[in-house]
Amino acid sequence: MTASATAIRSAVSAGDESLAAALEQAIGAPLEGAARRVSVAEFDRIVAGVDASHVLLTPDAVVTPQSLEQVAAVLGFAAAAGRHVTVRSGGTSLSGQASGDGILLDTRSAFRRIDVEDGGARVRVQPGATVRQVNARLIRHGRKLGPDPASEIAATIGGVIANNSSGMACGTHQNSYRTLASLTFVLPSGTIVDTALPDADARLASTEPALHAGLTRLRDEIRGRADLVAEIERQYRGKNTMGYGLNSFLDFGEPVQILAHLLVGSEGTLGFVAEAVFDTVTIAPAIGTALLVFDSLDAATGILPVLVATGAATLELMDAASLRVIQADPTAAGIIDDVVVAGHAALLVEYHGADDADLAAQIERAGVALAAAGAPALEVTRDAKQRARLWHFRKGLYAAIAGARKPGTTALLEDIAVPVEQLAGTCAALQELFGRHGYDDAVIFGHAKDGNIHFLLTEDFTADGAIERQALFTEELVDLVLGAGGTLKAEHGTGRIMAPFVERQFGPELYAVMREVKRLADPRGVLNPGVLLTDSPTSHLEHLKVTPEVEAEVDRCVECGYCEPVCPSKDVTLTPRQRIAVRRARAAARAHGDTALDARLAAAEQYASVQTCAADGMCQTACPVLINTGDLVRRLREEDANAPTRTIAAGVAKAWGGVSRGASVALSAAKLVPPVATLASAAGRVVLGSDVVPQWSGDLPRGGAKRAHGSPATGDAVFFSACVGSMFGPADGSMGAAPAFRLLAERAGVQLITPERIDSLCCGTPWKSKGLADGYRTAIENTVRALLAASDGGNLPIVCDNSSCTEGLVHALENVGELDGRPVSLTIIDAVDFAAERLLPGLPITAQIDSLALHPTCSSTRLGSNEHLRQLAGAVAVEAVVPDAWGCCAFAGDRGMLHPELTASATAAEAAELAGRDFDAHASCNRTCEIGMTRATGESYVHILELLERATR
Repeated sequence: MTASATAIRSAVSAGDESLAAALEQAIGAPLEGAARRVSVAEFDRIVAGVDASHVLLTPDAVVTPQSLEQVAAVLGFAAAAGRHVTVRSGGTSLSGQASGDGILLDTRSAFRRIDVEDGGARVRVQPGATVRQVNARLIRHGRKLGPDPASEIAATIGGVIANNSSGMACGTHQNSYRTLASLTFVLPSGTIVDTALPDADARLASTEPALHAGLTRLRDEIRGRADLVAEIERQYRGKNTMGYGLNSFLDFGEPVQILAHLLVGSEGTLGFVAEAVFDTVTIAPAIGTALLVFDSLDAATGILPVLVATGAATLELMDAASLRVIQADPTAAGIIDDVVVAGHAALLVEYHGADDADLAAQIERAGVALAAAGAPALEVTRDAKQRARLWHFRKGLYAAIAGARKPGTTALLEDIAVPVEQLAGTCAALQELFGRHGYDDAVIFGHAKDGNIHFLLTEDFTADGAIERQALFTEELVDLVLGAGGTLKAEHGTGRIMAPFVERQFGPELYAVMREVKRLADPRGVLNPGVLLTDSPTSHLEHLKVTPEVEAEVDRCVECGYCEPVCPSKDVTLTPRQRIAVRRARAAARAHGDTALDARLAAAEQYASVQTCAADGMCQTACPVLINTGDLVRRLREEDANAPTRTIAAGVAKAWGGVSRGASVALSAAKLVPPVATLASAAGRVVLGSDVVPQWSGDLPRGGAKRAHGSPATGDAVFFSACVGSMFGPADGSMGAAPAFRLLAERAGVQLITPERIDSLCCGTPWKSKGLADGYRTAIENTVRALLAASDGGNLPIVCDNSSCTEGLVHALENVGELDGRPVSLTIIDAVDFAAERLLPGLPITAQIDSLALHPTCSSTRLGSNEHLRQLAGAVAVEAVVPDAWGCCAFAGDRGMLHPELTASATAAEAAELAGRDFDAHASCNRTCEIGMTRATGESYVHILELLERATR
C-alpha cells in the first residue's frame, strides 16, 4: 500500500493513439490542428490531472467537448468500450472527486454561458461558469446565488452542484439542493434530461424505463419504512454531503425530480450536469461585520449558542494557527496586529438587515447578549471596503494556511459537522487527536453557525510511517464525529477520501439504497468509479499526492486553482496551476531517476508554459498566497537565453533611444507596404523562431512620434511619457495619451517636468518580461537616475501615461533598491490616478458622450487604479460599461505579436460580449492593450485620457 500511495503516477511515454482516434470519431472532432479536442499526449494528461485535493491520478485521455451532444457521445463511447469518465470543471474539489485514470472530460472552455432571467430572480448557468462570474451578473439586480463557497473565485457551477456546495451564510436553506429550479443533464447512456419540460417525468419513463421504475420502487420502499424516514431526516438536519442525497426520496415525488436532486452532491457519478437554473436570493441591503477575538478556542466555541440566538447570518471560526497566518500576511496589516496570539481564536460575525433600522436593532441586541455573557465587545463595521477585507482573509484562509506549510509536504483539508451544542467538545477532542498523532501544525476553522468545521493537516507521504499514521488518525476521527451524531463530510463532498466510511455513517440498509441508485443510473459503472462509493476499504490512502519541492517563486502553491479564471492563457495552453504542475512533475521524474520523462516534459513546456505565459501577474491578484507565476516564467526565460542574446539585449538597453525610434519608423514603413511587411515578418519567424520575431499584421498602428522634450525648471510633477507611445502611434484620428495628458495638465494649471534624455529611458519591462537581467538592470538604472534628477531627489511625483509602464517603474524601484550606496525613494503614480485625483476636480466637463466600453488592464488592476479608471469613464460618458467578461488581453508588450493566438484566446469572451451593442467610444489605459482590444473587436480603442481631453475642451 505504501509504495502505491507515495509514488506519483507517471504516464506512459506513448499515448494510446487508437483511443484518441476512436474518441475523435465518436464526437466528430478534428484529428489534428489547433481545434483538436482529444489529447492523449502525456504532457496534456499530466497537467490536466491535478486538482486541489491530496489525490493524484493521471487520465488516459483528455477531452474538451464543445457541445452537449459531444458529451453524450463520449459517455456513449465509454459505456460501449468499457472505459471510465471523470467530468471536470474548476478542480477546486478537495476530496479527490475531480481526478480519474480514464477519460477526463474538461468542460471549462465551452460551457460558461450565464443568462439572467426574471429580473435576476433566476439565473440559467452552464457548468464551466464560476460562482463569482455568476454573481457579477446578478449584483446589478440586487441578487446572488444561494451557495457561497469560500472558493467562489474559482469554484464552477458544475462543481457546486456536484458537491452540493454551501458556504458561509447559506446553511442548508439556500444551498445548491434547495435553490435548484431545474436541471439539464446527460445520463451515462447518453440520454439527455431537461427537468423544466412539463412532460419531463413521462420522457424519463419512456427513454429510461428501468431507471424510472427503480427510483419509483426505492421511493415507495423508503416512505413505507418509518425507521428509514426518521434516519434520513436525522442525517439531513444539518449540512451533510456524505453519499447520495437520500432526502430526495422524501422531498420529491416524481422520479425525474428525485433523480435531478440525487445528481446534486453526486460528484459526477450519476450524470453530467449541462445546465442549471437557480432561484437566486436577495442581497441584504444592510450588512454589518465584526471580528471577535477570544482568549481560547473553548471560549469562542462556547459563545456560539448566544450568537446563534442573536440571529447572526454568519459565524466563521478561526483558531490560533489561522490567526498567525493572517498576522503574517502583509495585506492584513491593522486587523489583529495588537494580539499576541497564544491559544486565541476568533469569530467573524455578520448580521444582515432588511434595512438600516433592522440591522441596528440586531446589532444592539447582540451587543447586550454578548456583554451579559462576558464576551468581547461587538465592534461592527458597515464600510464595504473593510468588510471585503475581512472576508478576503477568511475566503483565502485554506490556501494561505496550506501555502505556509513545510516545503515538500502535502496539505489535507477535512470537513466535518456536528450539532452546534457538540462543537466545543468536538474541537477539544480534535486537538487531542492532533497531538496524539503528531499533527502539531494542524489548523481549525470553518462555519461555526452550522457546526461545520474544517481542519487542515500537512503530511509528507514519502516519510516512513506517514500512511499508517494517516490511517490510524482517520479511524479515530470517524469514531469521534459519528459518536457526536455528526457527518464526516458537510460540504466538500465524499470523494475518494471518505468513500470507505459511507456505510458506517448511514448503516447497511441506506447504503444499499445508494448502491442501487448508482446501479440504476450507471449500470456499467462508467462515471467516476471509486468516488463516493467504493469497494476498497483503503481508497482514502491510495493515489495520494506527493508535492516535491520546486522553485521558491511557486513552491507554496496548493493547486487550489484560484488563479485559473483570471489567466489569459487558460484556453490556449496552460494555467498557472498547470505550469506549476509541470515543474512538480519534472521534479518527481528526476527524483525517480526518469530523466527521459523530464526531458520530454521540458520540451513540451517551452511553448505551452514559457512562451505563452503573458507574465501579466493577474494570477497573483487571485492567489491567496500571492504567487506570481510570471516571476517563475521570467526566470525560465532568462535560463533559456543564450550569451549572444544577453549581450545584444544589454546593448539595446544602452542605445534605447535609437532602437525605439527605429521600431517606430519600421511600423510606419510597414503601413506603406503591407504585403512586404507581412512576408518579411513571416520569413523571419520561420528562420529565427516565432518567439523571437513578431508577426506584423495590418491592424497594427503606424509608428508614434518622438517623445516631447523641454520643460520648465520647476513644476508640480514629473511626466514620464512611456516609450510604447512613441513606438506605437495613436489610433487613427486620435492624438495619443501623452499629448492628451499634457493638455489636461495645462488646463488644470499643473506644470509638468520632462526628464532629461526622455527618448532613451524605459521602465525595463521589455527586458524583464524576457528574463534578460543585464539589459533590465541597465535600463532601470538609467531611468531611475534620470527620474531622481528630474524630481529633485524624489520630492516630486513621477506620473506615467501607460499603466503597464507605471507598474514597470514601481518594480524598477523595488529591483534597483539603492544607487551609489543610497536608498532610492520615488513616488510613482499612474496618469489615470493623477488625473482623477489632481486634474478632474479642476476640469469642467463640456461634452459627454452617451456610451463607452471600458477595458481595465492587468496593470491597472494590480496598481489599484480601476476605481479611478471608472471615475474618469463616468466623467466622459453617460454610461460606461466594463464587460462582465473582461480580462487581461495578453498582448503583454510584444507577446501578442509573437503569439497572436494567445491574445485571440484571451479576448474572445470580452469581444463576444461587446459585439451585441454599439458604443460611442472604446477606451483603456495602456497602448498595447488598446491595440489588442482593437484587434479583438474591430473597434478603435483609445486611452481614457484622450476622451477626457475631448470632454474638457
